[in-house]
Amino acid sequence: MKTLNIFIDESGDFGVNNNASDLYVVSFVYLSSLNNIEPFLNALKKRLNKLKFTKMIHTADLIRHKGDYKDLSIDQRRKIFTAIYQFSRKSPIKLKSIIVNKKYTDTYKLLKKQLTMELNELISNNLKYFQKFDKITIYYDNGQSQLTSILEDVFKNFNISFISDFDKIKEKLFQVADMLTFMDKYYYKFKHKLYISKNEKIFFENMEMRKLLKGLKSKRF
Repeated sequence: MKTLNIFIDESGDFGVNNNASDLYVVSFVYLSSLNNIEPFLNALKKRLNKLKFTKMIHTADLIRHKGDYKDLSIDQRRKIFTAIYQFSRKSPIKLKSIIVNKKYTDTYKLLKKQLTMELNELISNNLKYFQKFDKITIYYDNGQSQLTSILEDVFKNFNISFISDFDKIKEKLFQVADMLTFMDKYYYKFKHKLYISKNEKIFFENMEMRKLLKGLKSKRF
């Protein structure tokens, strides 16, 4: 059976009050069952073991110097980021992000409508690709029930299953989706002159986001 595994993560929320996020980002990582990523996973694990880091790579906390990373130097954090980035660049995967600026979708109804429209367009534009698979398995932790509901609706015509309970440390492709939400959101903010935190600017000062994103260009879906 030919299976497409899709790992999904989001950044932002469905709120519309003053404390709500300005952007909503959904990122997808696609892996066909015909592609073997074991060599790349083994290389990543070896690299992380060398760095003595065995936890989940949460890019936002990594860059903002919080949580599991608050006691690590910027050099250590950059090495961890580079490890997951290079894994993403070299692995036989496909990547996609959808970004919605809530300035123009300032109600829950409008945000849901926009996300549904963009996801339907994604499927429509790549219908032959999705139809090649006998089954589609979506890995999403149900972090937001609203997004789960939208995903169930737009993929309803496929043989699909959802897995919400999985080991986030083990599933490195979920961590890639997490990384992608941050990278694409950061570049969107940069291009549109939106607020970028000091820690974010410092972290990417010598790495240049445009070069990083260029390195993933061939992976884009």
